[in-house]
Amino acid sequence: MKVYRQTSLGLEGLQQFDEPNPPSPAGRQVLMRVRASSLNFRDLLSLKNGIPAQYIVNAGRFPLCDGAGEVVAVGRGVTRVKPGEHVAAIFHWDWIAGPIPYSLNTYGRGTKGNDGMLAELALVDESELVLLPEHLSFEEGATLPCAGVTAWYALHGDTPLVPGEDVLVEGTGGVSVFALQFAKISGARVIATTTSPAKMETLRALGADVVIDASRGPGWYKEVLAATHGRGVDVTVEVGGPANWDDAVAATRENGRISMVGALGGRDKAMSFEFMIRGLHLHPTRVGSRLHFEQMNRAMEYHGMRPVIDRIFDFDEVPAAFEYFEHGKQAGKVVIRHG
Repeated sequence: MKVYRQTSLGLEGLQQFDEPNPPSPAGRQVLMRVRASSLNFRDLLSLKNGIPAQYIVNAGRFPLCDGAGEVVAVGRGVTRVKPGEHVAAIFHWDWIAGPIPYSLNTYGRGTKGNDGMLAELALVDESELVLLPEHLSFEEGATLPCAGVTAWYALHGDTPLVPGEDVLVEGTGGVSVFALQFAKISGARVIATTTSPAKMETLRALGADVVIDASRGPGWYKEVLAATHGRGVDVTVEVGGPANWDDAVAATRENGRISMVGALGGRDKAMSFEFMIRGLHLHPTRVGSRLHFEQMNRAMEYHGMRPVIDRIFDFDEVPAAFEYFEHGKQAGKVVIRHG
């Protein structure tokens, strides 16, 4: 089978190899033919420069946490899936349901914990798989494990979104676009910001009720307040980092919720006097559990929702895909087709 291994830090260390296929599955193991994978910002951090440290790929491992494909063979103890079914692997293989386990491996698939999905075949435990919504392609399914489940958890994980609430999303990256889509199918009103005026129409086409040009710098929160009659949004999905933090806080109503996605820093501002006195609730958001993944899939299937794919690269074009992704011009997900 063809695989990519991270032999050293930097994109030049991402090398393709021909290797023997994995052994036949035993016990509760499942052999999965990976048909597609997708890129996330944490993958770029890990491969490009190893920052933050917890995302560094161990030398020789397969990168990427996102992958979808079909079941090829199963061990004798497998009961959850069967050959031919279309599946995706979960991000946190040790978080099935319920509260976040104390022992959770926060590194996720394809980093220090275990091999990722950048291979033609993967051998995984049956507990690590979910069935894909029937209406999705492998390429669409490959976008779900990290960005999709993160966006779902940001809106429904701790305090579920209520129909009629106002939601603020920032930009056109994978998590933000998923959050926009999930908010709309949940009956919310969505206000979206972008620093690229050219993408304003894209956000409107995806269903955003109000689109704000944030390219002029700080102060865009005033337009959010104007669009909410001075009240502010109920939920902010914050992906912009310290440069956006003051606006995000000012745009959120008193006692509102801010779901902070990723290792964005700015924690000194998060505990500012304004943040505390207005009673804002901060939810550091991570990728959710297998149960969250399954709940998300049911919602997508019911509403016929499809992920937004910006561009698809072939398996031999993985370095080029990372270079494209690094420029941050995409609207939606960047996908690798494995063949």
